[in-house]
Amino acid sequence: MNKLYFIETWGCQMNEEDSEKLSGMLINLGYISSKKREDADIIIFNTCCVRENAELKVYGNLGELKALKRKKPDLKIAVCGCMMQQSSMAQKLIKRYPFVDIIFGTHNAYKFPEYLNRCIQEEKSIIEIFHKEEKIVEGIPVDRLSSVKAFVTIMYGCNNFCTYCIVPFVRGRERSRTPKNIINEINDLASKGYKEITLLGQNVNSYGKDLSEKVSFASLLETIAQIDGILRIRFMTSHPKDLTDDLIDVISRNSKIVNQIHLPVQSGSTNILKKMNRGYTREQYLNLIHKIKDKIPDVAITTDIIIGFPGETEEDVLDTISLCIEVKFDSAFTFIYSKREGTVAYNYHDDVSDEIKHYRFNRLIKVLDEISLSNNEKCLNGEFDILVEGPSKNDESRLMGRTEGGKLVNFSGTEDMIGKLVKVKITDVRAHSLIGEIL
Repeated sequence: MNKLYFIETWGCQMNEEDSEKLSGMLINLGYISSKKREDADIIIFNTCCVRENAELKVYGNLGELKALKRKKPDLKIAVCGCMMQQSSMAQKLIKRYPFVDIIFGTHNAYKFPEYLNRCIQEEKSIIEIFHKEEKIVEGIPVDRLSSVKAFVTIMYGCNNFCTYCIVPFVRGRERSRTPKNIINEINDLASKGYKEITLLGQNVNSYGKDLSEKVSFASLLETIAQIDGILRIRFMTSHPKDLTDDLIDVISRNSKIVNQIHLPVQSGSTNILKKMNRGYTREQYLNLIHKIKDKIPDVAITTDIIIGFPGETEEDVLDTISLCIEVKFDSAFTFIYSKREGTVAYNYHDDVSDEIKHYRFNRLIKVLDEISLSNNEKCLNGEFDILVEGPSKNDESRLMGRTEGGKLVNFSGTEDMIGKLVKVKITDVRAHSLIGEIL
Protein backbone atom coordinates (compact mmCIF):
# COMPACT_ATOMS: atom_id res chain seq x y z
CA MET A 1 0.00 0.00 0.00
CA ASN A 2 1.00 3.62 -0.69
CA LYS A 3 3.71 2.61 -3.09
CA LEU A 4 4.39 4.98 -5.97
CA TYR A 5 4.03 4.44 -9.71
CA PHE A 6 5.20 6.38 -12.76
CA ILE A 7 3.84 5.95 -16.31
CA GLU A 8 5.47 7.38 -19.42
CA THR A 9 3.42 7.28 -22.62
CA TRP A 10 4.44 7.60 -26.25
CA GLY A 11 2.05 7.65 -29.19
CA CYS A 12 -1.53 8.55 -30.00
CA GLN A 13 -4.64 9.29 -27.95
CA MET A 14 -5.40 5.56 -27.84
CA ASN A 15 -2.11 5.05 -25.99
CA GLU A 16 -2.96 7.92 -23.66
CA GLU A 17 -6.28 6.30 -22.79
CA ASP A 18 -4.55 2.94 -22.28
CA SER A 19 -2.27 4.64 -19.76
CA GLU A 20 -5.26 6.15 -17.98
CA LYS A 21 -6.56 2.61 -17.54
CA LEU A 22 -3.20 1.32 -16.28
CA SER A 23 -3.20 4.19 -13.81
CA GLY A 24 -6.75 3.33 -12.74
CA MET A 25 -5.80 -0.30 -12.11
CA LEU A 26 -2.78 0.72 -10.04
CA ILE A 27 -4.81 3.14 -7.93
CA ASN A 28 -7.25 0.27 -7.26
CA LEU A 29 -4.27 -1.71 -5.98
CA GLY A 30 -3.38 1.10 -3.56
CA TYR A 31 -0.60 2.74 -5.53
CA ILE A 32 -0.12 6.50 -5.73
CA SER A 33 1.02 8.43 -8.81
CA SER A 34 4.51 9.92 -8.71
CA LYS A 35 5.63 12.91 -10.73
CA LYS A 36 9.25 11.78 -10.55
CA ARG A 37 10.46 8.59 -12.16
CA GLU A 38 13.26 8.07 -9.62
CA ASP A 39 10.80 8.05 -6.68
CA ALA A 40 8.57 5.32 -8.11
CA ASP A 41 8.30 1.70 -6.95
CA ILE A 42 7.03 0.70 -10.38
CA ILE A 43 7.79 2.37 -13.73
CA ILE A 44 5.70 1.63 -16.83
CA PHE A 45 6.65 2.56 -20.37
CA ASN A 46 3.60 2.48 -22.66
CA THR A 47 5.13 2.32 -26.12
CA CYS A 48 4.33 3.28 -29.70
CA CYS A 49 5.74 1.71 -32.86
CA VAL A 50 4.14 3.84 -35.57
CA ARG A 51 7.38 5.75 -36.06
CA GLU A 52 10.99 4.76 -35.49
CA ASN A 53 11.65 7.81 -33.33
CA ALA A 54 9.13 6.59 -30.73
CA GLU A 55 10.96 3.25 -30.49
CA LEU A 56 14.33 4.96 -30.09
CA LYS A 57 12.94 6.97 -27.18
CA VAL A 58 11.96 3.72 -25.46
CA TYR A 59 15.45 2.27 -25.87
CA GLY A 60 17.09 5.44 -24.57
CA ASN A 61 14.82 5.68 -21.56
CA LEU A 62 15.24 2.00 -20.68
CA GLY A 63 19.00 2.42 -20.81
CA GLU A 64 18.72 5.20 -18.24
CA LEU A 65 16.87 2.87 -15.85
CA LYS A 66 19.72 0.39 -15.52
CA ALA A 67 21.51 2.43 -12.85
CA LEU A 68 18.24 3.16 -11.03
CA LYS A 69 17.39 -0.56 -10.93
CA ARG A 70 20.81 -1.30 -9.47
CA LYS A 71 20.24 1.35 -6.81
CA LYS A 72 16.67 0.16 -6.10
CA PRO A 73 16.59 -3.64 -6.66
CA ASP A 74 12.91 -3.86 -5.61
CA LEU A 75 11.91 -1.42 -8.36
CA LYS A 76 9.58 -3.04 -10.90
CA ILE A 77 9.90 -2.01 -14.56
CA ALA A 78 7.13 -2.80 -17.05
CA VAL A 79 7.03 -2.22 -20.81
CA CYS A 80 3.78 -2.52 -22.74
CA GLY A 81 1.88 -1.14 -25.72
CA CYS A 82 2.08 -1.34 -29.49
CA MET A 83 5.83 -1.81 -29.72
CA MET A 84 5.56 -5.05 -27.75
CA GLN A 85 3.05 -6.48 -30.24
CA GLN A 86 5.66 -6.59 -33.00
CA SER A 87 7.05 -10.00 -33.84
CA SER A 88 9.87 -11.09 -31.49
CA MET A 89 10.12 -7.57 -29.99
CA ALA A 90 9.56 -8.79 -26.41
CA GLN A 91 12.39 -11.31 -26.73
CA LYS A 92 14.71 -8.70 -28.24
CA LEU A 93 13.89 -6.26 -25.46
CA ILE A 94 14.43 -8.65 -22.56
CA LYS A 95 17.72 -9.80 -24.07
CA ARG A 96 18.93 -6.22 -24.39
CA TYR A 97 17.46 -5.04 -21.06
CA PRO A 98 17.30 -8.11 -18.76
CA PHE A 99 16.35 -5.92 -15.78
CA VAL A 100 12.84 -5.36 -17.21
CA ASP A 101 10.33 -7.23 -15.02
CA ILE A 102 7.04 -7.25 -16.96
CA ILE A 103 6.31 -7.15 -20.70
CA PHE A 104 2.80 -7.28 -22.16
CA GLY A 105 0.97 -6.08 -25.26
CA THR A 106 -2.13 -4.14 -26.28
CA HIS A 107 -4.52 -7.11 -26.26
CA ASN A 108 -3.89 -8.17 -22.67
CA ALA A 109 -3.28 -4.87 -20.85
CA TYR A 110 -6.36 -5.54 -18.68
CA LYS A 111 -4.40 -8.38 -17.03
CA PHE A 112 -1.66 -6.06 -15.73
CA PRO A 113 -2.65 -6.36 -12.02
CA GLU A 114 -2.29 -10.14 -12.32
CA TYR A 115 1.15 -9.80 -13.94
CA LEU A 116 2.34 -7.37 -11.27
CA ASN A 117 1.18 -9.65 -8.47
CA ARG A 118 2.87 -12.68 -10.03
CA CYS A 119 6.07 -10.74 -10.56
CA ILE A 120 6.18 -9.66 -6.91
CA GLN A 121 5.12 -13.02 -5.45
CA GLU A 122 7.21 -15.27 -7.69
CA GLU A 123 10.17 -12.87 -8.00
CA LYS A 124 10.57 -13.55 -11.71
CA SER A 125 10.03 -11.72 -14.97
CA ILE A 126 6.65 -11.97 -16.69
CA ILE A 127 6.46 -11.88 -20.50
CA GLU A 128 3.01 -12.39 -21.98
CA ILE A 129 1.88 -11.19 -25.40
CA PHE A 130 -1.49 -12.11 -26.89
CA HIS A 131 -0.96 -12.24 -30.66
CA LYS A 132 -4.68 -12.37 -31.42
CA GLU A 133 -7.19 -9.76 -30.35
CA GLU A 134 -9.79 -10.96 -27.85
CA LYS A 135 -13.24 -9.74 -26.88
CA ILE A 136 -13.50 -6.19 -25.55
CA VAL A 137 -13.12 -6.08 -21.77
CA GLU A 138 -15.43 -3.56 -20.12
CA GLY A 139 -15.37 -2.09 -16.62
CA ILE A 140 -11.64 -1.35 -16.38
CA PRO A 141 -11.05 1.53 -13.91
CA VAL A 142 -9.84 4.75 -15.54
CA ASP A 143 -7.79 7.51 -13.92
CA ARG A 144 -8.61 10.51 -16.13
CA LEU A 145 -5.84 13.06 -16.61
CA SER A 146 -8.38 15.88 -16.86
CA SER A 147 -11.49 16.69 -14.85
CA VAL A 148 -12.99 18.61 -17.79
CA LYS A 149 -12.53 16.44 -20.87
CA ALA A 150 -12.22 12.70 -21.39
CA PHE A 151 -11.32 10.14 -24.03
CA VAL A 152 -13.91 7.46 -24.76
CA THR A 153 -12.82 4.62 -27.03
CA ILE A 154 -15.69 3.42 -29.22
CA MET A 155 -13.78 0.81 -31.21
CA TYR A 156 -10.44 -0.93 -31.43
CA GLY A 157 -8.27 -2.06 -34.34
CA CYS A 158 -8.24 -1.31 -38.04
CA ASN A 159 -9.08 -3.19 -41.25
CA ASN A 160 -7.59 -0.79 -43.79
CA PHE A 161 -3.98 -2.00 -44.12
CA CYS A 162 -2.44 1.17 -45.51
CA THR A 163 0.92 0.02 -46.84
CA TYR A 164 2.93 2.22 -44.45
CA CYS A 165 0.94 1.45 -41.30
CA ILE A 166 1.73 -1.05 -38.54
CA VAL A 167 -1.52 -0.40 -36.59
CA PRO A 168 -3.59 -3.39 -37.90
CA PHE A 169 -0.75 -5.71 -36.87
CA VAL A 170 -0.40 -4.35 -33.32
CA ARG A 171 -3.99 -3.29 -32.57
CA GLY A 172 -5.79 -6.08 -34.41
CA ARG A 173 -8.94 -6.07 -36.52
CA GLU A 174 -11.86 -3.71 -35.98
CA ARG A 175 -13.98 -4.40 -32.89
CA SER A 176 -16.77 -2.02 -31.87
CA ARG A 177 -18.02 -1.49 -28.35
CA THR A 178 -21.77 -1.76 -27.98
CA PRO A 179 -23.73 1.50 -27.98
CA LYS A 180 -25.06 0.63 -24.51
CA ASN A 181 -21.57 0.43 -22.97
CA ILE A 182 -20.47 3.65 -24.67
CA ILE A 183 -23.58 5.56 -23.59
CA ASN A 184 -23.25 4.26 -20.02
CA GLU A 185 -19.65 5.47 -19.84
CA ILE A 186 -20.53 8.91 -21.17
CA ASN A 187 -23.52 9.23 -18.82
CA ASP A 188 -21.17 8.43 -15.95
CA LEU A 189 -18.71 11.08 -17.15
CA ALA A 190 -21.51 13.65 -17.40
CA SER A 191 -22.63 12.85 -13.85
CA LYS A 192 -19.07 13.53 -12.65
CA GLY A 193 -18.99 16.96 -14.27
CA TYR A 194 -17.09 16.24 -17.49
CA LYS A 195 -17.97 18.73 -20.22
CA GLU A 196 -16.18 17.43 -23.31
CA ILE A 197 -15.58 13.97 -24.68
CA THR A 198 -13.43 12.78 -27.56
CA LEU A 199 -14.57 9.54 -29.19
CA LEU A 200 -11.59 7.43 -30.23
CA GLY A 201 -11.00 4.79 -32.86
CA GLN A 202 -8.43 4.10 -35.55
CA ASN A 203 -11.26 4.70 -38.03
CA VAL A 204 -14.40 5.89 -36.24
CA ASN A 205 -16.31 5.95 -39.53
CA SER A 206 -16.24 2.13 -39.51
CA TYR A 207 -17.97 1.97 -36.14
CA GLY A 208 -20.72 -0.62 -35.86
CA LYS A 209 -19.97 -2.63 -38.98
CA ASP A 210 -19.01 -5.66 -36.88
CA LEU A 211 -21.98 -5.46 -34.50
CA SER A 212 -25.12 -7.59 -34.83
CA GLU A 213 -27.34 -4.58 -34.17
CA LYS A 214 -27.71 -2.03 -36.94
CA VAL A 215 -25.84 1.09 -35.84
CA SER A 216 -23.57 3.55 -37.64
CA PHE A 217 -21.13 6.15 -36.35
CA ALA A 218 -23.55 8.89 -37.45
CA SER A 219 -26.41 7.38 -35.44
CA LEU A 220 -24.15 6.82 -32.41
CA LEU A 221 -23.10 10.49 -32.53
CA GLU A 222 -26.70 11.62 -32.69
CA THR A 223 -27.55 9.55 -29.62
CA ILE A 224 -24.57 10.87 -27.65
CA ALA A 225 -25.55 14.45 -28.52
CA GLN A 226 -28.74 13.95 -26.47
CA ILE A 227 -26.84 13.34 -23.21
CA ASP A 228 -27.34 16.17 -20.74
CA GLY A 229 -24.24 17.80 -19.24
CA ILE A 230 -21.85 17.13 -22.12
CA LEU A 231 -21.18 20.43 -23.92
CA ARG A 232 -18.81 19.32 -26.66
CA ILE A 233 -18.27 16.11 -28.59
CA ARG A 234 -15.12 15.52 -30.62
CA PHE A 235 -13.93 12.43 -32.47
CA MET A 236 -10.90 11.04 -34.22
CA THR A 237 -9.80 9.63 -36.48
CA SER A 238 -11.93 9.68 -39.65
CA HIS A 239 -10.84 7.90 -42.80
CA PRO A 240 -11.73 9.96 -45.91
CA LYS A 241 -12.98 6.95 -47.89
CA ASP A 242 -15.58 6.14 -45.22
CA LEU A 243 -16.89 9.58 -44.25
CA THR A 244 -20.58 9.55 -45.19
CA ASP A 245 -23.13 12.22 -46.07
CA ASP A 246 -25.13 11.10 -43.02
CA LEU A 247 -22.19 11.92 -40.75
CA ILE A 248 -21.78 15.39 -42.29
CA ASP A 249 -25.51 16.02 -41.80
CA VAL A 250 -25.41 14.92 -38.14
CA ILE A 251 -22.49 17.26 -37.41
CA SER A 252 -24.14 20.18 -39.20
CA ARG A 253 -27.41 19.96 -37.22
CA ASN A 254 -26.06 19.16 -33.72
CA SER A 255 -24.55 22.09 -31.84
CA LYS A 256 -22.79 19.83 -29.32
CA ILE A 257 -20.77 18.08 -32.03
CA VAL A 258 -17.89 20.44 -32.72
CA ASN A 259 -17.34 21.87 -36.17
CA GLN A 260 -13.92 20.25 -36.45
CA ILE A 261 -13.03 17.18 -38.46
CA HIS A 262 -9.65 15.50 -38.36
CA LEU A 263 -9.31 14.01 -41.84
CA PRO A 264 -5.86 12.54 -42.58
CA VAL A 265 -4.93 13.04 -46.22
CA GLN A 266 -1.34 11.66 -45.91
CA SER A 267 -0.44 12.91 -49.42
CA GLY A 268 -1.82 15.25 -52.04
CA SER A 269 -0.58 13.02 -54.87
CA THR A 270 -2.92 10.40 -56.32
CA ASN A 271 0.15 8.40 -57.32
CA ILE A 272 1.41 8.23 -53.73
CA LEU A 273 -2.10 7.67 -52.32
CA LYS A 274 -2.42 4.60 -54.53
CA LYS A 275 0.93 3.26 -53.30
CA MET A 276 -0.24 3.90 -49.75
CA ASN A 277 -3.50 1.94 -50.39
CA ARG A 278 -5.56 4.83 -49.04
CA GLY A 279 -8.63 4.08 -51.16
CA TYR A 280 -9.21 7.56 -52.58
CA THR A 281 -7.65 9.99 -55.06
CA ARG A 282 -6.59 13.59 -54.65
CA GLU A 283 -9.73 14.69 -56.48
CA GLN A 284 -12.02 12.57 -54.29
CA TYR A 285 -10.46 14.03 -51.14
CA LEU A 286 -10.90 17.58 -52.39
CA ASN A 287 -14.51 16.88 -53.41
CA LEU A 288 -15.17 15.59 -49.91
CA ILE A 289 -13.66 18.74 -48.38
CA HIS A 290 -15.85 20.95 -50.57
CA LYS A 291 -18.93 18.90 -49.57
CA ILE A 292 -18.09 19.29 -45.87
CA LYS A 293 -17.51 23.04 -46.18
CA ASP A 294 -20.76 23.51 -48.10
CA LYS A 295 -22.71 21.86 -45.26
CA ILE A 296 -20.60 23.23 -42.37
CA PRO A 297 -19.23 26.64 -43.50
CA ASP A 298 -17.24 27.38 -40.31
CA VAL A 299 -15.70 23.90 -40.08
CA ALA A 300 -12.06 23.48 -39.06
CA ILE A 301 -10.23 20.77 -41.00
CA THR A 302 -7.09 19.19 -39.53
CA THR A 303 -5.01 16.43 -41.05
CA ASP A 304 -2.00 14.10 -41.08
CA ILE A 305 0.66 14.24 -43.80
CA ILE A 306 3.61 11.94 -44.55
CA ILE A 307 6.62 13.22 -46.48
CA GLY A 308 9.28 10.96 -48.01
CA PHE A 309 7.19 7.90 -48.85
CA PRO A 310 9.16 5.51 -51.11
CA GLY A 311 9.17 6.68 -54.71
CA GLU A 312 8.03 10.20 -53.87
CA THR A 313 8.96 12.74 -56.55
CA GLU A 314 9.20 16.52 -56.52
CA GLU A 315 5.91 16.61 -58.41
CA ASP A 316 4.26 14.54 -55.65
CA VAL A 317 5.47 17.02 -53.03
CA LEU A 318 4.16 19.96 -55.07
CA ASP A 319 0.79 18.17 -55.28
CA THR A 320 0.74 17.88 -51.49
CA ILE A 321 1.67 21.53 -50.99
CA SER A 322 -0.94 22.74 -53.48
CA LEU A 323 -3.61 20.61 -51.80
CA CYS A 324 -2.74 22.17 -48.42
CA ILE A 325 -3.07 25.64 -49.92
CA GLU A 326 -6.45 24.76 -51.45
CA VAL A 327 -7.90 23.13 -48.31
CA LYS A 328 -6.35 25.66 -45.90
CA PHE A 329 -5.89 23.15 -43.08
CA ASP A 330 -6.22 24.66 -39.61
CA SER A 331 -3.42 22.40 -38.40
CA ALA A 332 -1.56 19.29 -39.47
CA PHE A 333 0.46 16.51 -37.88
CA THR A 334 3.40 16.06 -40.23
CA PHE A 335 5.86 13.18 -40.38
CA ILE A 336 8.84 12.01 -42.36
CA TYR A 337 8.09 8.46 -43.52
CA SER A 338 9.34 5.83 -41.12
CA LYS A 339 9.92 2.30 -42.41
CA ARG A 340 8.02 -0.28 -40.34
CA GLU A 341 8.91 -3.97 -40.55
CA GLY A 342 5.85 -6.10 -41.31
CA THR A 343 4.12 -3.54 -43.52
CA VAL A 344 3.88 -3.81 -47.31
CA ALA A 345 5.87 -0.60 -47.80
CA TYR A 346 8.79 -2.05 -45.82
CA ASN A 347 9.85 -3.83 -49.02
CA TYR A 348 9.38 -0.80 -51.29
CA HIS A 349 12.51 0.59 -52.92
CA ASP A 350 13.30 3.95 -51.38
CA ASP A 351 15.41 6.14 -53.67
CA VAL A 352 14.91 9.45 -51.84
CA SER A 353 17.82 10.55 -49.64
CA ASP A 354 17.31 11.72 -46.04
CA GLU A 355 18.65 15.13 -47.04
CA ILE A 356 15.95 15.57 -49.70
CA LYS A 357 13.25 14.25 -47.35
CA HIS A 358 14.15 16.81 -44.69
CA TYR A 359 14.32 19.59 -47.30
CA ARG A 360 10.83 18.70 -48.56
CA PHE A 361 9.52 18.34 -45.01
CA ASN A 362 10.78 21.82 -44.03
CA ARG A 363 9.18 23.34 -47.14
CA LEU A 364 5.86 21.77 -46.23
CA ILE A 365 6.07 22.96 -42.62
CA LYS A 366 6.73 26.52 -43.79
CA VAL A 367 3.62 26.48 -45.99
CA LEU A 368 1.45 24.92 -43.28
CA ASP A 369 2.62 27.49 -40.70
CA GLU A 370 1.77 30.32 -43.10
CA ILE A 371 -1.70 28.84 -43.68
CA SER A 372 -2.29 28.34 -39.96
CA LEU A 373 -1.21 31.92 -39.16
CA SER A 374 -3.46 33.25 -41.91
CA ASN A 375 -6.41 31.25 -40.54
CA ASN A 376 -5.70 32.48 -37.02
CA GLU A 377 -5.44 36.12 -38.14
CA LYS A 378 -9.09 35.88 -39.19
CA CYS A 379 -9.88 35.26 -35.51
CA LEU A 380 -8.31 38.56 -34.36
CA ASN A 381 -10.84 40.70 -32.46
CA GLY A 382 -13.35 37.85 -32.75
CA GLU A 383 -15.33 36.59 -29.76
CA PHE A 384 -15.38 32.85 -29.03
CA ASP A 385 -16.87 30.49 -26.47
CA ILE A 386 -13.89 28.79 -24.83
CA LEU A 387 -14.14 25.67 -22.68
CA VAL A 388 -11.58 26.32 -19.93
CA GLU A 389 -9.39 23.23 -19.49
CA GLY A 390 -6.93 24.42 -16.83
CA PRO A 391 -3.65 26.31 -16.38
CA SER A 392 -1.65 27.15 -19.51
CA LYS A 393 1.25 24.75 -20.06
CA ASN A 394 3.59 27.64 -20.90
CA ASP A 395 2.45 30.00 -18.14
CA GLU A 396 0.62 28.52 -15.16
CA SER A 397 -0.51 31.99 -14.05
CA ARG A 398 -2.83 31.99 -17.07
CA LEU A 399 -5.62 29.69 -18.24
CA MET A 400 -6.02 27.79 -21.48
CA GLY A 401 -8.90 26.35 -23.43
CA ARG A 402 -10.03 25.71 -26.98
CA THR A 403 -12.47 27.11 -29.44
CA GLU A 404 -15.08 24.80 -30.91
CA GLY A 405 -12.74 24.40 -33.89
CA GLY A 406 -9.95 23.20 -31.59
CA LYS A 407 -7.79 26.33 -31.61
CA LEU A 408 -5.72 26.74 -28.44
CA VAL A 409 -6.36 30.01 -26.57
CA ASN A 410 -4.38 31.39 -23.62
CA PHE A 411 -5.88 34.09 -21.39
CA SER A 412 -5.94 35.45 -17.84
CA GLY A 413 -8.65 34.16 -15.54
CA THR A 414 -9.44 32.53 -12.21
CA GLU A 415 -9.35 28.90 -11.16
CA ASP A 416 -13.12 28.73 -10.66
CA MET A 417 -13.55 29.13 -14.43
CA ILE A 418 -12.06 25.68 -15.13
CA GLY A 419 -14.70 23.44 -16.69
CA LYS A 420 -16.89 26.35 -17.76
CA LEU A 421 -17.59 28.00 -21.09
CA VAL A 422 -16.38 31.61 -21.10
CA LYS A 423 -16.57 34.30 -23.75
CA VAL A 424 -13.10 35.38 -24.88
CA LYS A 425 -12.05 38.12 -27.29
CA ILE A 426 -8.92 37.34 -29.34
CA THR A 427 -6.32 40.08 -28.93
CA ASP A 428 -3.25 38.49 -30.55
CA VAL A 429 -2.43 35.49 -32.72
CA ARG A 430 0.39 33.03 -33.26
CA ALA A 431 0.74 30.30 -35.89
CA HIS A 432 -0.35 27.62 -33.44
CA SER A 433 -2.25 29.46 -30.70
CA LEU A 434 -4.34 32.51 -29.87
CA ILE A 435 -4.14 35.10 -27.06
CA GLY A 436 -7.33 36.49 -25.60
CA GLU A 437 -9.09 38.31 -22.80
CA ILE A 438 -12.29 37.36 -21.02
CA LEU A 439 -15.28 39.58 -21.78
